[in-house]
Amino acid sequence: MRYGQLAEVLEGIEGTSKRLEMTDLLVKLLKETPRELVDKVVYLTQGKLHPDYVGVELGMAEKLVEKAISFASGRTMAEVESAFNRSGDLGVAALEMLKKKRQSTLMKKQLTVESVYDTLDKIAHAAGGRSVDVKVKLLSSLLTDASPEEAKFVTRMALGRLRVGIADMTILDALAIAYAGGKEFSDLFERAYNLSSDLGYVAKTVALYGVDGVKDFKISLDRPVRPMLCERLSSAEEILAKLEGKGSAEYKYDGLRIQAHVSKKKVQLFSRRLENITSQFPDVAENLRSAVMIDQAILEGECVAVDPNTGDMLPFQVVSQRRGRKHEIEAMAEEVPVTVFLFDILYAGGRDFTMTPYLERRKELTEIVRKSDEVRVAEQLLTKDPEELERYFDRAVSLGCEGLVVKSVGDGSVYQAGARGWLWIKYKRSYKAEVADTFDLVPVGAFHGRGKRGGTYGALLMAVYNTDADQFETISKLGSGFTDEDLQRLPELLDKDLIRHPHPRVNTEMKADVWFTPARVLEVSADEITLSPLHTCALGTLRRGSGLALRFPRFTGRYRDDKSPEDATTTKETLETYHRQLKKIETEGQAS
Repeated sequence: MRYGQLAEVLEGIEGTSKRLEMTDLLVKLLKETPRELVDKVVYLTQGKLHPDYVGVELGMAEKLVEKAISFASGRTMAEVESAFNRSGDLGVAALEMLKKKRQSTLMKKQLTVESVYDTLDKIAHAAGGRSVDVKVKLLSSLLTDASPEEAKFVTRMALGRLRVGIADMTILDALAIAYAGGKEFSDLFERAYNLSSDLGYVAKTVALYGVDGVKDFKISLDRPVRPMLCERLSSAEEILAKLEGKGSAEYKYDGLRIQAHVSKKKVQLFSRRLENITSQFPDVAENLRSAVMIDQAILEGECVAVDPNTGDMLPFQVVSQRRGRKHEIEAMAEEVPVTVFLFDILYAGGRDFTMTPYLERRKELTEIVRKSDEVRVAEQLLTKDPEELERYFDRAVSLGCEGLVVKSVGDGSVYQAGARGWLWIKYKRSYKAEVADTFDLVPVGAFHGRGKRGGTYGALLMAVYNTDADQFETISKLGSGFTDEDLQRLPELLDKDLIRHPHPRVNTEMKADVWFTPARVLEVSADEITLSPLHTCALGTLRRGSGLALRFPRFTGRYRDDKSPEDATTTKETLETYHRQLKKIETEGQAS
């Protein structure tokens, strides 16, 4: 398959902010793709080579990519750098340089999807003393054979910044239309994706085996399941009413959520964002191998740092010190020991438990786990009594937990992979303090700094996530709470997500200086929530033409690397907090 066909579609997608147009372009591409190549095409469309959990990433340094462009185009490094400085996009610079290419094109080979994919994969896996030279040589060979338009996207892929911004659900819709005949099959495809976290694998399955292959999709060891998420409520009475009078309350531990794939041969640990973090927690992996009493299981739990001297549970910031480390792992394991509190089972002994009611899952979990100081099952209370739930909540908080997660115990209490719903409800102490609670927000744009902040970002445009619309809605500009170190770090953190226009999933009335693909989560505090004509959070819900905005927002200093943008505070949660704020004001007014 010609790589040019894919490049044309990527160009079309980059040029539109309309999801339907994106979907139509993807459907056309999928129908033109040979069935044996559809997984590679889907990955390349996402800007990756493998599903995220495999941990193979592209990301060549800009200087190396500039060198490859120079070799391929015959232009000097100074000319390449000048083109890059003008556009801010090395992909555009490659296009410009190759359009000016002076050397003969008679010996050029036509790029194919296979050759581009395989060469980029070799670049990603290159290691050792000569790996830098090997990467430049491989990329240069691709660019030499590429058309200027193809070079633009090959270059971006090599950098790990495709910048076209296609949402997973858009690809799933396109697969449903291309292979099943309509979007009405999207739920079927979404469940397959939720069980595998691998769009390429889903695409290859339907391409080779049809819709029946997707219907028969099974959970499997070593493919992480997309995690189930919670809704939030602010009182024991509301929670039990929502759960039809009875719930199972578990401690909400202030730790790092993990999904453990356990067998006698190996254990793999995946984070909430489905990154493989096994190498960072070898002690946890070994403890789970010893604790699980059957051959194979997929379990969920929370890794919590524990004070080795007192046994007290420590806050999230402590266990997060072990994330991302490549050196001194054993020393950190001794310095920051962790206990795993298991709270769910998704797979055991060849059986998929995701469609099994919660209490049955809980019973299976307790039966297969050998408990110890390092591996425990989450504390639980079955109750119909709001006062009992309130007391249990107070006990959890006093022990260092964030609060409770109260779960449905009815026949329909399945594990909703990849979904946020009312089967699990968070109950946290901070929700009782109204807007003393924090918000997990996504930067979707930024404004250039002035004065002391010249040369960096002066403020960020922050957004919440609207689950119904699959969009990010703005709620504030954020310029307070940043240290000098934060201000230096922000461009490095966010520039890899730069795009030329508001992302298709961003609903904004504001005009930022630069725009980002929604990819990061920052924790923000605020004094109150107000109505605002400037922001789109819950726009028109409470008053025509007005949305919700945060008053005096401040960065808390916490980068939520453990959360994906879809795990951010939602529009519904923000509305609920606003109503609680109004109720508190009314109550205090009556009391005075």
